[in-house]
Amino acid sequence: MTPDDHQRAARHLQHAEDARHQIGCFSQDFPAMTMADAYAIQNAWVALKLEAGRRIEGRKIGLTSRAMQIQLGIDIPDSGILFDDMFLANGATIPAGRFIQPRIEAEIAFIMADDLHGADVTPEDVLAATEAVAPALEILDTRIFRKDPVTGRARTVLDTISDNAANAGIVLGDARHDPRDVDLGWTGAIVSLNGMVEETGLGAGVLGDPLLAMAWLANRLAEHGDYIRRGEVVLSGSFIRAIEAPSGAEFHADFGPFGSVSCSFA
Repeated sequence: MTPDDHQRAARHLQHAEDARHQIGCFSQDFPAMTMADAYAIQNAWVALKLEAGRRIEGRKIGLTSRAMQIQLGIDIPDSGILFDDMFLANGATIPAGRFIQPRIEAEIAFIMADDLHGADVTPEDVLAATEAVAPALEILDTRIFRKDPVTGRARTVLDTISDNAANAGIVLGDARHDPRDVDLGWTGAIVSLNGMVEETGLGAGVLGDPLLAMAWLANRLAEHGDYIRRGEVVLSGSFIRAIEAPSGAEFHADFGPFGSVSCSFA
């Protein structure tokens, strides 16, 4: 793909988000597309949002579970950007039409006290730079069809990366914890939809330890001259499967002593 292709794809994504409709897979239009192309599209889209007045407030890490990596034929996570307009209050009711095809995931969020940058970042470096960890729900959305309605071909990880790692929103719980006082691998949640338990999981489902996911992100960003900044919120990766969030859905994630977080869809 050329730089013009990247820019054109980013504009298509923005139009899809604005119009609340889905577009075809870039991987189908560009069979030789690479992961570098996918992140170039994401970066071009981020630039469009910044030009429109959005602010970067954090990051997200995706595809951290072994099952999802095997399903997509990859061996590394992906990442995206959290913008200021993606943050929703705990217990929020999301207006109908806010998203296209939303889904929910449960995650542990890191709130950064210091910058985290440089190559060879370790879990110990992550702990030192973290102010607090908190329960969170991520709202996923897909500006790109999950399965092309004409060809029947499923989107690939390259489409997901281009689509800002399918990121659309974040709901932070109210609890805050010092990560040194919590066993993040054993921190998990019972996630209910309309009062029925849908999914359960533990932080160990995130690359074995969410700290490893955070270190991976810091090191990946360093390869491109970027870093995690003080004050940013980072979603470390889901430890449950994504749950469909149709109109009328009410979600509650009970993290036990770690806290809780909820939201509903009008």
